[in-house]
Amino acid sequence: MRTTRFLKDLLQLPRTIICGVELAGDGLTVDVRPSFRIPRCSGCQRKVRSCYDTYKGRRWRHLDLAGMKIRLRYDIRRVNCPDCGVLIESVPWAQVGSWFTREFEEQVAYLVQRCDKTTVSQLMRIAWETVGEIARRVVARHRQADPLDGLSYIGIDEISYRKHHKYLTVVVDHNRGAIVWAHEGKDSRTLGKFFEELGPERTAKLQGVTLDMSKAYIKAVSEAAPQAEIIFDRYHVQKLAHDALDEVRREQARELPTDDPEARSALKGVRWPLQKNPWNLSQIDARKLTELQRTNKSIYRAYLLKESLLGILDSSALLVCRRKLDEWLSWAARSRLGPFKRLAKTVREHKQGILAYIKTRFSNGRVEGINRKIRVITRRAYGFHSASSLIAMLLLCCSGIQLRPVHRYPTV
Repeated sequence: MRTTRFLKDLLQLPRTIICGVELAGDGLTVDVRPSFRIPRCSGCQRKVRSCYDTYKGRRWRHLDLAGMKIRLRYDIRRVNCPDCGVLIESVPWAQVGSWFTREFEEQVAYLVQRCDKTTVSQLMRIAWETVGEIARRVVARHRQADPLDGLSYIGIDEISYRKHHKYLTVVVDHNRGAIVWAHEGKDSRTLGKFFEELGPERTAKLQGVTLDMSKAYIKAVSEAAPQAEIIFDRYHVQKLAHDALDEVRREQARELPTDDPEARSALKGVRWPLQKNPWNLSQIDARKLTELQRTNKSIYRAYLLKESLLGILDSSALLVCRRKLDEWLSWAARSRLGPFKRLAKTVREHKQGILAYIKTRFSNGRVEGINRKIRVITRRAYGFHSASSLIAMLLLCCSGIQLRPVHRYPTV
């Protein structure tokens, strides 16, 4: 078998002719050319007969073979396109402006989705910065034309990526479960940039936005998309109730007299039973709460307030929930418990958003799940020095791009 025929069957490069091979010091250099004779403009893919000049010996790095580096070599031409002007010709094995073949970049991006950039750079024998550049090109190649098209329900949250209050604002599409936009910062101006990029027509199509109770995000959404329903995440409302209950418990523990051992003994070990769901209580936990009902009515009243609010959030009947929530607000306001009075004030201010959660059942759970993935990406990279590097990794790993390892032949 001829060497060129052997390399053609081995490399399986589409629309590519193998012309020759040269054994270099650290690998093979394979001479190639496109299967089409007439060069094509890289801007519009138009066939152009007039060439401007030629760059001799242009090389592209390909996937390694038996531990050896494989490079493709071709005398690439610049064409004088009537529409685009003087541009480099399009080649079938690589993207314009890249020094690597598409298969090589796909393999690098697949590895980046699963391990840190330093490991990928050592395994593939490329520079650390090159890994990020390849990731950006693969993202641009695989993402849909405009990820902001077709948005109806979105989730917004912030995540810290570095010390000294360095944050990213992340926007997630609830329907696709993928990140569609990310930018450095967490104020209303940062989120305003998203709505500017989205445009007035697509912003008007937004039906609902899930977020926490951040005043900056509420302001930005209210100004840019007043028709969209603001939905407050159940997790944050529930967390406020749990925090208020724990604050009441600590206040009561501080105020207990030192000469009342029975009351102090009743408070011992009740922190976690108070936070549990009733169906998760053990017999010991239930006994402690029963004793607490007799010895400290303030904490037990706070426990009932917490459970009542969670029961309202669990319900699906909107009209009943609205009435029950009003009753709960009245009860919390006259409960003589400072933390729950403050909680009642907060819930009253955000009442419509809480009721919107009960009606739509949309929450920021999907966004929080993606945030945990972001934490893993940040941790395995031991942090990122710039927001742009992290955003490129997020778009590669969390925007719905599905990559597979480059295998020439199916596994048996």
